[in-house]
Amino acid sequence: MVRKINIDMDHNDNLLKLRQGVDALYNAIEAVANTPLPTLEPLNNSISGDKIHGGKITKFKSTGIEDTSTRATMLVNDAGLHIDNATIKNLKGNVNVSGTLNVDGEIYATKLHVNEISADVRNERTSPLEFIADENGIYGKGLAWKGHGPTKQLIYRANPDRLWTGESIDVSVNAAYMIGNTPVVTSTELGSTIKNSSLTSVGTLKELRTQGNLVIDDYIHYGADAQRLGFGTEAPNASISVASLDSEFIIDVEGNSSKIGNWTTHDLEIVTDNTTRIKVGASGQVTIGSNTDSKTTVVGKLGINIKNPDCDIVTAGPVRFQGKKQEVGTAIPTNGTYKIGDVVWNETPKPTGYVGWVCIREGTPGEWKPFGQISS
Repeated sequence: MVRKINIDMDHNDNLLKLRQGVDALYNAIEAVANTPLPTLEPLNNSISGDKIHGGKITKFKSTGIEDTSTRATMLVNDAGLHIDNATIKNLKGNVNVSGTLNVDGEIYATKLHVNEISADVRNERTSPLEFIADENGIYGKGLAWKGHGPTKQLIYRANPDRLWTGESIDVSVNAAYMIGNTPVVTSTELGSTIKNSSLTSVGTLKELRTQGNLVIDDYIHYGADAQRLGFGTEAPNASISVASLDSEFIIDVEGNSSKIGNWTTHDLEIVTDNTTRIKVGASGQVTIGSNTDSKTTVVGKLGINIKNPDCDIVTAGPVRFQGKKQEVGTAIPTNGTYKIGDVVWNETPKPTGYVGWVCIREGTPGEWKPFGQISS
């Protein structure tokens, strides 16, 4: 658009030239305004930070930073640095995370200090799980399971120092509890190293072997030193002893002989069918049989006060059968008490003498008559 300036002037030559000059200047300015600006090529390190304020810098690149983003992914303000996603190869120095840290990958740490861990994942370790002592030492530290009834624990306790749990511990049926690499308890056996126990109740025992003193129900006592077994007594008087409050029955072997009977001064009875068949009185009197119907059979020769009997019955002194006394002598008795029918057999019979003498009137010694004259 040509702008005309109406100037009330004369047609002198100077004003015309002025008008022409102004028009030429206007046209030149308009031509410059319509000409596109050339692309500026700033020199390296020629623009300082003081020359940039606001606006957008695209495809920014420096020696340490390169920007190839197509949308805004990072914001810096007074609250801090806000980034949607960050790929960082190394973080050096101390880092504090105030919020929640979500890790989809793996975490490798030389040492990890936490106040609480809540996890439902598999934990793999190549080193032991350590519990460091504090002002309370190492006591009360360990594992705890919470959230279903009372807390389940496996912790370290004092007095004495020990691992403690209030729960059952279950091992495989083929596994064993071991001490010093030696099995002490399996599902079916006690280890061979177990020497002492205070068992109060056991099931059926098979092939029981003991060493040392033995007490069963405070009734059966075995003394290892004396090698004696007592039933009802702690101090048996023989190899085997059965005692009550008053009596003690013994079975013993001493040297080349054996003994069986009562240690105390009480009768000894041998019974069958709960009936006494042989009774040895406390003073030594022996009774065989229990009544008149009892039958006693002696197989072999019987000697009374005879060591080697040569007949069925041999006695070293008088005998009595059916109430009549039989003895041997050289003459009519001069002392002793006799009854009618008692007989004294002549110890030295001779021709024309008598076989013996018979008592015809009891007394001391009674009245006697010879009988059985021997021919000459």
